[in-house]
Amino acid sequence: MTFATLLFSAEALYFFNFLTRKLKIAMSGINYVTKETLDQMRDELTQLKTTGRAEIARQISEAREKGDLRENAEYDAAKEAQGHHEAKIAQLEAVIASARILETKDIDISKVSVLSKVKVTNMATKKTVQYQLVSEKEADLKAGKISVTSPIGRGLLGKTVGEVAEVTAPSGILKFRVENISI
Repeated sequence: MTFATLLFSAEALYFFNFLTRKLKIAMSGINYVTKETLDQMRDELTQLKTTGRAEIARQISEAREKGDLRENAEYDAAKEAQGHHEAKIAQLEAVIASARILETKDIDISKVSVLSKVKVTNMATKKTVQYQLVSEKEADLKAGKISVTSPIGRGLLGKTVGEVAEVTAPSGILKFRVENISI
């Protein structure tokens, strides 16, 4: 077995393990998203499958024309990029397959749930902030959207107004009191 064969085998194993981990995460449950986010994910998937794959194929073709494939760094890089690209496609397909559209009219604001906005007070600093709990794909801290799978998101889920959520963070346990829940 040559070094190149071993190298490609190790890369193949790495990408297989990477892809398997991503699929397990994506398939571990239902992803509640808005219709807009689902449409964005579908558009991204279409782009990856069409122009994205065509661009990778062009790069591989150009690199293949440059000579001996065993010592061709551009070819190796293009094949690695192809592996990352296909892993991203598989992950996005898994997320879309497990996605469920959640309408704002279906949200129960008696407790913190996905897509609800929650105003909380940090008990240590007395600072009040508002977050909207969203899926991992929609999370954007600058926009005040946190993932339901984040430590704070998990801690807040199911809490009602007045309850205190204890969140384990690297700096210790943080306590947040739920002040208000809205849509």
